[in-house]
Amino acid sequence: GCYYYPLHKKVIYEHFKRMNEDSLMHAPEFVIKPRSHTVWEKQCVRLHCTVSGWPDPRVVWYKNNVALDPLANPGKYKIESRYIDVCNTYSLYIFMCVCVCKLLNNDTSQSSDFAVTSFCIVGPVSEYGITFQTHIVDKFGVSFGREGETMSLGCTVIIYPALHRYQPEVEWYRDDVLLSPSKWTHMHWSGDRATLTLTHLNKEDEGLYTLRVTTKSGYETYSAYVFVRDADAEVEGAPAAPLDVRCLDANKDYIIVAWKQPAVDGGSSILGYFVDRCEVGTTHWIQCNDTPVKFARFPVTGLVEGRSYIFRVRAVNKSGISRPSRVSEPVAAMDPADRARMRGTSAPWTGQIIVTEEEPAEGIVPGKPLDLQVTEATKNYVVLSWKPPGEKGLEGVMYYVEKCVSGTDSWQRVNTEIPVKSPRFALFDLAEGKAYRFRVRCCNSAGVGEPSDPTEATTVGDKLDIPSAPGKVIPTRNTDTSVVVSWEASRDAKELVGYYIEGSIVGSNVWEPCNNKPVNVTRFICHGLITGEKYVFRVRAVNAAGISQFSQESEAVEVKAAIGEYSGSITSKYNKVMYGKERLPFNRKKPPVEPGSGRGRICVSASPAPPYGITVLECVRDSMVLAWKQPTFIGGADITGYFVDYREVIDGVPGKWHEANIKAVSERAYRVSDLKENKKYQFQVRAANMAGVGIPSLPSNTFLCEEWTIAVPGPPYDLQIREVRNDSLVLLWKPPVYQGRDPVNGFYVDIKEADAPEEAWRGVNTKALEKTYTKIKDLKEGEKYVFRVRAQNKAGVGKVSDVTEPVPALTKPGTKEIVVDVDDDGVISLNFECGNMTPDSKFVWSKNYEEITDTSRLSTETKGTKSKVVFNRPGEEDIGVYSCLVTHTDGASSSYTLSEEELKRLLEISHDHKFPIIPLKSDLAVELLEKGRVRFWLQAEKMSNNGKVDYVFNDNVVSQGEKYKMNFDKNTGVIEMTMESLTPADEGTYTFQLQDGKATNQSSLVLIGDVFKQLQKESEFQRKEYFRKQGPHFIEYLSWEVTPECCVVLKCKVGNMKKETSALWHKDRHQIKVDEHLGFAEGVLKLEIAQISKKDAGVYEVILKDDRGQDTSTLNLTDQGFKDLMNEVFSVIANSSTPLKITSTDEGIRLYTFVSYYNDLLQVTWHYKDSAIAFSDRIKSGVVGEQLWLQIKEPTEKDMGKYAIEFYDGKGGLRRTVDLSGQGENRARVAGGLPDVVTIQEGKALNLTCNISGNPVPEVTWLKNDREITSDEHCILKFESGKFASFTITGVNTSDSGKYSILVKNKYGTESGDFTVSVFIPEEAGSKKK
Repeated sequence: GCYYYPLHKKVIYEHFKRMNEDSLMHAPEFVIKPRSHTVWEKQCVRLHCTVSGWPDPRVVWYKNNVALDPLANPGKYKIESRYIDVCNTYSLYIFMCVCVCKLLNNDTSQSSDFAVTSFCIVGPVSEYGITFQTHIVDKFGVSFGREGETMSLGCTVIIYPALHRYQPEVEWYRDDVLLSPSKWTHMHWSGDRATLTLTHLNKEDEGLYTLRVTTKSGYETYSAYVFVRDADAEVEGAPAAPLDVRCLDANKDYIIVAWKQPAVDGGSSILGYFVDRCEVGTTHWIQCNDTPVKFARFPVTGLVEGRSYIFRVRAVNKSGISRPSRVSEPVAAMDPADRARMRGTSAPWTGQIIVTEEEPAEGIVPGKPLDLQVTEATKNYVVLSWKPPGEKGLEGVMYYVEKCVSGTDSWQRVNTEIPVKSPRFALFDLAEGKAYRFRVRCCNSAGVGEPSDPTEATTVGDKLDIPSAPGKVIPTRNTDTSVVVSWEASRDAKELVGYYIEGSIVGSNVWEPCNNKPVNVTRFICHGLITGEKYVFRVRAVNAAGISQFSQESEAVEVKAAIGEYSGSITSKYNKVMYGKERLPFNRKKPPVEPGSGRGRICVSASPAPPYGITVLECVRDSMVLAWKQPTFIGGADITGYFVDYREVIDGVPGKWHEANIKAVSERAYRVSDLKENKKYQFQVRAANMAGVGIPSLPSNTFLCEEWTIAVPGPPYDLQIREVRNDSLVLLWKPPVYQGRDPVNGFYVDIKEADAPEEAWRGVNTKALEKTYTKIKDLKEGEKYVFRVRAQNKAGVGKVSDVTEPVPALTKPGTKEIVVDVDDDGVISLNFECGNMTPDSKFVWSKNYEEITDTSRLSTETKGTKSKVVFNRPGEEDIGVYSCLVTHTDGASSSYTLSEEELKRLLEISHDHKFPIIPLKSDLAVELLEKGRVRFWLQAEKMSNNGKVDYVFNDNVVSQGEKYKMNFDKNTGVIEMTMESLTPADEGTYTFQLQDGKATNQSSLVLIGDVFKQLQKESEFQRKEYFRKQGPHFIEYLSWEVTPECCVVLKCKVGNMKKETSALWHKDRHQIKVDEHLGFAEGVLKLEIAQISKKDAGVYEVILKDDRGQDTSTLNLTDQGFKDLMNEVFSVIANSSTPLKITSTDEGIRLYTFVSYYNDLLQVTWHYKDSAIAFSDRIKSGVVGEQLWLQIKEPTEKDMGKYAIEFYDGKGGLRRTVDLSGQGENRARVAGGLPDVVTIQEGKALNLTCNISGNPVPEVTWLKNDREITSDEHCILKFESGKFASFTITGVNTSDSGKYSILVKNKYGTESGDFTVSVFIPEEAGSKKK
């Protein structure tokens, strides 16, 4: 409820205005206090109170002495206030919390405590005509302190009008974080002065301090930076103390402690950190880790559940251990849920919300834990977390953790003695680099449950990488004692903590930290510098894994005030400098105070000229995308952004300008939203740089806001011209915002002379371009050109872009091109130099005309007027067009195309430069010299006088001595090493290592196994040969040869002979011949064996002997040696054989050949039709003198075919052949005409005739009783015409009775005809009849 007054609210209000203010003021009081509530969990509660006071109290609700902010916790708190006559009723909707409500005004304070509470602060209001003006004077400046010191910051605050006992709200912030009173920070308000005392400085206290004074009329702030330097190390060379020690994850079993690395390492790398703990209420510190940890987080175990601890961290390097850090806030070793339950009291009806669990009963084994996962993994520890099992049983559970090396199934329990009480656990003593799986089991008094599902394999090691080095560092002059340093952020840095900046006076090589607490921005003002000195700066990035490498050093900058420097707050002076009034156009945002700033600078020399050429790129129902061109004059500093304004045009009458964007846009295109469909608008654009916001452009044409529905694309925009030369230039553009019905698939570029009519437009390309840039060639020197671009999609070619400004095709004086270079270290770089730079000029490198931001593949280095990009790891990913543009010049730019072929060429050059090779004419080789000496040698192409050679045997360098003799002829490049002989210990690898400056080369020769043994054997042989040849010796050792006459000659060639030298021949150690007094220096000794036979087999030996020594040559002609000799004899015999011939004999046909000499050991084989002939009585072979024959007796047709004789010589042999096939018709034959028996009377004449055939004409022979008969008067034998043979007996008698035969033969065969003649006497015939 509340009190109601009978007067009307307005009357009371006017009455109060006319009365003295002081007489009306009274302290606030609770008319109706909030009351305590007890609510169920997850229910909403509504709290009420009614308050009175003058001026009207301001009510602030608090929870646990912390002000409630409904906006910071949307949906959780809702605050309402209602004014009914002179009463104020306040309500708080709250969900499950404990609060205290307090009322304050200038006079007194009142509070009402209850379980669910709130608290308020009161101040005068301006509703009754009071407007406060606040001024902060007598300000603290940039301050420097040292750890352990006390520092006070103070400002005088003047509030007008000054009201008695009126207290503004005074707040102190550090890096935008509100400070509360503590043992480290004391705050005091004396009525006109605000003071902040830092009782014991630590690096945590470094930062931007802001005083904020709030009244009902608004607030005023002032900021300045406080720097805290490290205290002197207790041990010289030890690192500075770590900072910002915090407890991230506290539970029953462990607490994760985190910290930040110090900026100063003492001159040597930090090896790691020690974490110490101390139980609250004691002073005993215990070191938690035996070995230093490098990762800036560490789980501390071995804590007592329920007790509170504080922590500190010390850094260690090789010189010693740092001072300890500032201690952390106290934290209890208990689970978060237990900690929350302990915040209230135990009384059930005083507002305490008590959450309890039912007492467990025993007897049920718990189920499997759920959702097991690895939440953090470093090389020192792994943290696991899981959820309790769904089936706990009726008893509280604890946990066993098990591990297993990945790839095995051998599980080991980690906490064998004490189970884990909370569902999180940290594991130590894991092998770095190994992969593990983990699982968890629940347990209670009933037993141990089933294991959880195992985790995926986790490799032990730091998952968080140390950040990469920051990019380019740019210093800018600020004041007489400060410099603004900006840099490019580290690429792909994870969990970045911030950056450390260091500065050094040029030439001193002494680096000092500019900040001792990491800053998480990329721009910082470094204070405390010496006026007039030149400084260079470098930056490092920090995360929990460690500190990155330093960035490249910046360019040197002289410390002196910049143009337009002033003292005081940038926010209060900015507009006064620029515009002479304390406001920005259209309430633009004021420049933010940079970290480390206390003084600002503005270059009043120039702000940008207005942009121009505003066009529409896309239009929908409620928004339009605009584009414009860059101002022709940017004011001497880079444009930082653009501001767009719009106004509605109704019936041709423009309305009021409105801001389209509060925050500056960096692109020259912007979508203006919240427009009205079918309405007309005009636009204007302003450009801003460090000097301020420029004047607006002229209003654009009037554009209708209606949705585009055309199928073709909108116009490309932002056309830029680069690399203007006498005959070419490069045109760049951006694709249209409005795509049309289909995506853009190409572009067309048009060109015309600037003065030519519209009809002169012509296309540069006939085929659509895929890229948003092109090089236009074949321009006419000195001619001015303009360009435009059109985009196309499937529907067709769209709108043309705006036309570029005219540009003459002229190469400006001093223009240079990008030069590719490969240095002596093989580093490939693109280099560009610009001679007409300004102090604000910058080199901007691009790939395919997009600015290079990825420093993983390319590094940029700029010094003075030269800049280069270095390829870190050249590869196919680097193929493209590289260009460099120099800002704040008249368009200095150039490009270089890195093609696949060019990259391959550069990589080859890079390899040659990185690893230069001394060319060799010949590789390492070995040869044998006189006396069996071994020479290793090679020849280099060219080496200087500084060249040197290492001679290496089996990885050991050998030097000149008795065993090795080295020589290096630098004129010829011949390098050699000689050895007198080889022993088994010399087996191995020989290497000549050459070095000439940076160039190297080596060549090796492997002499092992059979190769070495053969060389050693040859060396030893050559050595023996040398000494052998000092007396009579054999030039050619004993050997044999076979003459064409089949005579065997044993011979040898001898040398270094004299008259006294004798030669003794031996066979089987028996002397067979003596050659004495050989009167020649060199000659041939011979021994002839005319008809060799088995008895000549044996060992032959020749001994040369005189007073200088003797030499022996032996020839073994036994066994295989004799066989080889005889085979050669047989080969000579075979080659001397004549072609195989055929002749007829009385018995048949004879095949024969003649040889020059026949040896009884000669083996021959006769063949018929490629098969060896089986000899019989009919077919025989033999030798007569030098004739070898085959006799076929009474040949028949079956004997026709191919015959051969084969000589065996132990090799391929020799075969002579003759063919009897197809000769049957030419064979001698008796055609017929002879009877079998002729009976004839004595005295009668007998005449028989038969036909003879054959070619050649056969020989005819007549036989009687197997004896040849010849023609006479009694028996007349005739052979006429080669065809007819006749047998005539003029008067037969009984002596003519017998067996007769005719035998015909030629070279193809023989045939005979037989008949019998029986002569009878008539009387004998008659008597027989009788």
